Amino acid sequence: MAEESRAASGTLRIVRDDLTKLDLDAFVHYAQHDLVLGAGFGSAITVRGGPTIQAELKEHGPVETCDVVVSKAGELEARHILHAVGPRFSEADVEGKLRRTMQNVLAAADEAGIESLGFPPMGAGFYGIPLDDCARVMIEEIERHLAGDTSLKDVRICTLDHRELAAFDSRLAGGEA
Repeated sequence: MAEESRAASGTLRIVRDDLTKLDLDAFVHYAQHDLVLGAGFGSAITVRGGPTIQAELKEHGPVETCDVVVSKAGELEARHILHAVGPRFSEADVEGKLRRTMQNVLAAADEAGIESLGFPPMGAGFYGIPLDDCARVMIEEIERHLAGDTSLKDVRICTLDHRELAAFDSRLAGGEA
């Protein structure tokens, strides 16, 4: 069973779902520095959301690690996509950069007046951020943000498989991921 955490401003839930199909104000895409929607999740965004998303991103790239660019979501259910350029595992200070990326995403969501936001496991998988570290940092930063003054009411971390779901559920329940 998926866990949930409630704070003064909103709720954090861990779900197993497809981020591009959820009815949310926005979702986060772990982007490349050049903001090109490449293979994998970027390809799903292009196929399901249409070419206008990449066209809009061409006006913004390249960007630095920890930066966030907000675009419209084309034909997807969401209204916006927050393209966050997070660290890669081989970089120095991965945890610090992941924290700053999360803080920048949450600040950008507030600036855009977003109330419902979905995250993938940030950098886990292709970019090599260890799942345990990813779960710990994400949950700590989201809970810290929801405890303050924010427009966010519904935050979901969308996992793809049981392994990811278990790591985030365990961390949210207060255990080690």
